[in-house]
Amino acid sequence: MKNRLKEFRESFGLTQQQLGELVGVSRQAINYIETEKYEPSIWLAYDISKVFHCPIEKVFLFEESERKSRAQLSKGVI
Repeated sequence: MKNRLKEFRESFGLTQQQLGELVGVSRQAINYIETEKYEPSIWLAYDISKVFHCPIEKVFLFEESERKSRAQLSKGVI
C-alpha cells in the first residue's frame, strides 16, 4: 500500500521513534510502513491518521497494486 507517512511525519517535525511512541509501535515498524515493506492494520492506520488530524485516505493511498491482497491469495485469484 502506498503512503505519504514520511511526508506527514516530517511536516509535523516528528522522528520515526516519536511517531512510534505516539501510536504504540517501534521505530522499525514506522520505517517498514514508510518504505512499504509492511501494511499496517486498519487500527494502526487510524491511530496514525489521528496524529496528523486527517482522514486515513490522506496518509494511506488505497489503490490497486501489483502485490496480491491476502483475500486474492486465499481465493487463488491470479
